[in-house]
Amino acid sequence: MLPRLRLYLDLIRWNRPAGWLLLLWPSLSALWVASDGFPGWHLLAVFTLGTILMRSAGCCVNDVADREFDRHVKRTAQRPVTRGAVSVREALLLGAVLALLAFGLVLSTNETAVAWSVAALAITLAYPYAKRFVSIPQAVLGVAFSFGIPMSFAAVQSHTPLLAWVLLLGNLFWVLAYDTEYAMVDRDDDLKIGMKTSAITLGRADVGVVMACYAAYLLVWVAALADRGPGIPFYCGVGVAAAQSAWHFTLIRNRTREGCFKAFRLNHWVGFAVFAGIAGGYAFR
Repeated sequence: MLPRLRLYLDLIRWNRPAGWLLLLWPSLSALWVASDGFPGWHLLAVFTLGTILMRSAGCCVNDVADREFDRHVKRTAQRPVTRGAVSVREALLLGAVLALLAFGLVLSTNETAVAWSVAALAITLAYPYAKRFVSIPQAVLGVAFSFGIPMSFAAVQSHTPLLAWVLLLGNLFWVLAYDTEYAMVDRDDDLKIGMKTSAITLGRADVGVVMACYAAYLLVWVAALADRGPGIPFYCGVGVAAAQSAWHFTLIRNRTREGCFKAFRLNHWVGFAVFAGIAGGYAFR
């Protein structure tokens, strides 16, 4: 059983938490804003565990959908499904179990949050196939990776105000930034196999667009939350996030695989800085 367990943990990227942290920080930020402060241990547990479970389920679906493409990409050729160590049936079954566990957590909130969780699942399932048809599939991922925001508002307030969608829009820009960095790592391989990514579509404009997306993300969140009262800690957090974004420019400007992958892998600290600013602002208000 231990060898199978190791394969399943590899399938859900258990040793690479950056993926679920990128999902977690915007969701928790929205949870604090919707609650006007600490949301309580129940909702904190639901969204933290739910984020980990859904990201893990998404990895299962993604690897099944991309298994034929992943064999031709150096970074992904050894994934369990791609190399045949885990069958398609096993991967889909594991993904279904993880998604059901996450859905069970959402059932402990309210009907509005449950309804939005179904929409979030649909987008998660659609994303792996968007790479076949959409020139910038990172936009689809951006919606999927931002859906914790309206769900957070729904869980707290039983509805999704305009603010939730504005924050989702801002977060979409952040996802475009870091997932384009990720796509820049595999650009040469993706060109050979005909995969569509933002890095290929943008060409030599990739670095400039990434930096513009970082700026748009932070500006939208500042504009949206300026009158919500998070105060000086929030602006300090945004300042730290902006400084990290500027540092990422030095990592990606030469478009090396190593630099682009490092920038992507460390992006969760950008989200954490914004969350820490929001949480700190409410705590010291």
